[in-house]
Amino acid sequence: MRVAFLGLRGFPDVQGGVETHAEHLCPLLVELGCEVDVIVRAPYQPESIGDEWKGIRFHRLWAPRSKGLEAILHTGLGVLYAGFVRRPDVLHVQAIGPALMVPLARLLGLRVVVTHHGPDYDRQKWGYFARLVLRLGERFGMRWSNDRIVISEVIRSLVKRKHGRDSTLIPNGVVLPEMPDTMGALVAFGLDPGKYVLLVSRLVPEKRHLDLIEAFQHAALPGWKLAIVGASDHPDAYVRKVLDAAAATPGVVCTGLQTGLALRELYTHAGIFVLPSSHEGLPIAMLEALSYGLPVVASDIPANLEVGLSAEHYFPLGDVAALAAHMRDFAAQTLTVEARESRRAWVSGRFDWKDIARRTLEVYQTVVYGAKHGG
Repeated sequence: MRVAFLGLRGFPDVQGGVETHAEHLCPLLVELGCEVDVIVRAPYQPESIGDEWKGIRFHRLWAPRSKGLEAILHTGLGVLYAGFVRRPDVLHVQAIGPALMVPLARLLGLRVVVTHHGPDYDRQKWGYFARLVLRLGERFGMRWSNDRIVISEVIRSLVKRKHGRDSTLIPNGVVLPEMPDTMGALVAFGLDPGKYVLLVSRLVPEKRHLDLIEAFQHAALPGWKLAIVGASDHPDAYVRKVLDAAAATPGVVCTGLQTGLALRELYTHAGIFVLPSSHEGLPIAMLEALSYGLPVVASDIPANLEVGLSAEHYFPLGDVAALAAHMRDFAAQTLTVEARESRRAWVSGRFDWKDIARRTLEVYQTVVYGAKHGG
């Protein structure tokens, strides 16, 4: 089975939920016998990785570093490259923006699977025209593709209601990480183990960093800090607001983008993970925090609720006072080894990447052969 992935910046260690999704999924598809090509955006793909990684072949194509144009232009080039050069058995398009090019892929005779990672037109960063294009991408992707994958029940219901199409629910997953004893990143950013609140995300409005900074200030946790980990691909007025608010609030540390050992250290030694966002597909960062055994506090949007944590882990979206109270409550609890291992076991049992890869391959087989094979 020859599969080409399209619609993402690149990986490994490239910021973004879709990128993290593909970074975990693609090597497992290789293990299952697939030949996997990933068409990546040249400005983002790390040069140090080379053209092959864990059996995956990367194909770097030009893309402008432009928030509004990079996905569409790169995907258009990628479809032409797949159609005239690679000719995969399945072209797997990631997200609804790139799905705008699905009709072109079908006209070139390609079999197309689209994964719907969430209604991106709900993201606060987009203007009217961009939202219109994203809605059109969703329509084309869901109606013109050979098959559809969704990462949450919320999205599956949306696809059925808006487009009259069935889809296969295959969530994001986790890999239980090694938890390092080292603390180099903590030393670099002035953090004490077990005494900081962590958020890992892009600096974009729907992640609600300003709510978290305000809530942290109100929570007044003695000896605690707030670590905001992440950056923006396209710095703008929102990023400046976050950095200014962080600088004006004692105890808030912005680390920028962190990957590899530094990111693992920041997860391992945190006291609480908070995700106050207004928009998610199925939050990979939240699943990763649970894979480190961290207590999680999250907004009560449907995608976060679908992870399935008990009620005390959620607060009403935008309710700064409630978020501050939740942080105080969890900061007062002792984070035991037993509690951490219990969370790790729970999340790995529910969101297993190997099972996700097997189910994804079944979708490919259905598209290519007309019936499910194996499993």
